[in-house]
Amino acid sequence: MKLSVLDQSPIIHGHSAAQALQETLALARRADELGFHRYWLAEHHAIAALADPCPEVLLARLGAETKRIRIGSGGVLLPYYSAFKVAEVFRMLEALYPGRVDLGIGRAPGGDQRTARAVGGGQFPAADDFPQRVWELVGHLDGNLPDDHPAKRVRLQPEGPGAPQVWLLGSSDYSGVLAAQLGLRFAFAHFINAQGGDTVMRYFKDQFQPSAREDRPHTLLCCSVSCGETDADGERMAKVVDLRRLEMAYNLDTPVPTLEMAEARRYTEPELAHIRSQRPRLISGSAATCKAKLEDLAAQYQADEIMILTITGDYAARTASYERLAKAFGLPGA
Repeated sequence: MKLSVLDQSPIIHGHSAAQALQETLALARRADELGFHRYWLAEHHAIAALADPCPEVLLARLGAETKRIRIGSGGVLLPYYSAFKVAEVFRMLEALYPGRVDLGIGRAPGGDQRTARAVGGGQFPAADDFPQRVWELVGHLDGNLPDDHPAKRVRLQPEGPGAPQVWLLGSSDYSGVLAAQLGLRFAFAHFINAQGGDTVMRYFKDQFQPSAREDRPHTLLCCSVSCGETDADGERMAKVVDLRRLEMAYNLDTPVPTLEMAEARRYTEPELAHIRSQRPRLISGSAATCKAKLEDLAAQYQADEIMILTITGDYAARTASYERLAKAFGLPGA
């Protein structure tokens, strides 16, 4: 089982965005040493808890900080951007780090409507033409747009033999269906939606149409994990995620709480009910417990690869969580 990392560059209470970005670089270097397969960055806008609005910029630095691990976006929010420009950016990354670049594409706006309009230059990014944008993006990367396409003879630079892997990301059936139709790779966000994803994955594999890029379906399952020294320690770490998700439900734009803040918080019964309702989206416990749960999910979802998102109340605990998982799964550098 391949094991990978999704990093949202969390800003923990008491730290700055600049510190969060430095922690992303440090964790990427450690993940590279441990033997994780790929390292993805996510695009978010105007969120106090997350520091990365432009993963393509941070990826340029990330590639220079690492040696072996694949790097990519999880993902670029394509409705905001020109398909041609995104193709240029990721062809540049591929030229810098050949054979190591992934282009993960998201459809959601990644923020509230006011923020979405600001990012979109005053227009709310409609997703109605998302399939067309994805098709054009892949056509630009592979140089196989039809002759009657207006951009057919536009030179895409930097030119070269390689191209990034393309993944469609989703937490519902929409992107799974589209990925199957276009013959692209598909990643499902269990950490966003823990219900029905196994059905989406099976549909994707059953309906997959081979393409010039992929002769068979490839799937990735992204899970939120709090891995402690013991089951009790993992459960304690998970309190940070509980409080973070409750604050999100209240539309509170706050940094990620520390563990001390999470342990000091007292909850009403309705709040506890909400926390319990969100727990299926989180795996917590010791390394052995988390490994068993992840393997069960991988089998249920028919996933070829597991990607781990870990949010904790301090950066050292986050690194330690990934180190425990690397050891439990027998990664070569653990």
